[in-house]
Amino acid sequence: MSSYRRPPAPVPGPASGTEERRPGWVRVVRAPFVLAARIHRPTRPDRIVDDSIRLAQIARTAIGLLAGLWLVLAYPLREGAGGVVDDKFTEVLVSAGLLLVIGPLGLAAFVFSARPPGPVFYRGRLRGPATAIGSLFATVLVMSFGLPYASMIGPLGALAGLFLFPFALASAVLCVHHAFRTADVHEVLPPLLSPVLVWCLFLVQLFDDAPVDAPLAVRVLFLVAPPLSVTALSVWELRRLRTSYGITLRRALGRDNG
Repeated sequence: MSSYRRPPAPVPGPASGTEERRPGWVRVVRAPFVLAARIHRPTRPDRIVDDSIRLAQIARTAIGLLAGLWLVLAYPLREGAGGVVDDKFTEVLVSAGLLLVIGPLGLAAFVFSARPPGPVFYRGRLRGPATAIGSLFATVLVMSFGLPYASMIGPLGALAGLFLFPFALASAVLCVHHAFRTADVHEVLPPLLSPVLVWCLFLVQLFDDAPVDAPLAVRVLFLVAPPLSVTALSVWELRRLRTSYGITLRRALGRDNG
């Protein structure tokens, strides 16, 4: 039996006054993460949300995090803990930067490859991805050129920096996870774009040193496991979309003659 469900409709305002009961400092701390989630999560109301796919993605992420933690604990670090954190943060930013290139190119290829009236129909759904791409691009610009001068405008600049840093981190993670809200255009796009992203990141990591002094076989395993696991999950996701919902790339492009 299919585990398909429609995404919940947006609820205007906090439910049952829960948000109002939160202490003010909690709402302040959560603000950048809440804003990033609102910008980068897909919101098309009729998109397919499959619980099995969602749980598989969560499980893969959890396994990856646990494996990374084990690697750091099992082998001596080549640099301090701060350096490892910096490397991971840089990896997230590089992933987001790659997606800034891959996302628009993939969307353009998909829209213009569709048969009429597909291009017009899909262009009407580009608002979500355009919002996510524009937000991340603007954040990168501010972080690169505006944040270094924030201290010059006093406490207000410092507060802006305290908000922008967690917002940028959350945005980078969420835009990669949700593939720039491409599910707002069509469900097949995230599993198609995600493997391209991770294999591009794999090529970047080939020229980077491992953060731990581990045996070569272990380093190779941790280098190839992420792209292979994401690719396998994407293939399974596309298969599930086809077998459970009749959704295929050919049908999405209007090229299924059957």
